[in-house]
Amino acid sequence: MRTRQPFIVPAAALRKVAGTVRHEDRHGVIEGLGTVGVVVPDGAEVDAQVTLSSYPGGIMATGRVSAPWRGECRRCGGVVTGAVEAEVRERFVIEGPGSESGPAVEVDEDAYVLADDLLDLEPLARDAVLLELPLAPLCSEDCRGLCPQCGANLNFKSCGCAPPADPRWSALDVLRDGEGGGLA
Repeated sequence: MRTRQPFIVPAAALRKVAGTVRHEDRHGVIEGLGTVGVVVPDGAEVDAQVTLSSYPGGIMATGRVSAPWRGECRRCGGVVTGAVEAEVRERFVIEGPGSESGPAVEVDEDAYVLADDLLDLEPLARDAVLLELPLAPLCSEDCRGLCPQCGANLNFKSCGCAPPADPRWSALDVLRDGEGGGLA
């Protein structure tokens, strides 16, 4: 069960007594994890290290989720890699009628569902990684980007392109060229 569904945690024993605490270290691949321009590479594992604490009606998961990512530099278009690490503190609540191990509570949108005494950490890990992925990564803080005229990567070579003229100043260009009559 652990290799096929690495984020599923049996929770029956944990829920028997309120206040029971257990540490879980789970890792596995979560498919399709990414945003525009930044993704967790195919086959890369997401790691969830959480402490599970039971309380009447649910389980609290507190810990850390981490994963590698790959993206495109927003200035030069080069490949950028890194890792995200997110702190998590989320509730898993029992849905439906209460049971001998605790009363049911109404599931709100701030909690994950605990169903059939199985706690699925994958939605928690997915949400935590997606929220921490960078929106516009940089290969380095001093990335010079691309030349807007020729497209050369200015991090590796400089180009001979002249900076584009600002059209707002075009009326004054005649003065600089010496055609303006008396202001030279």
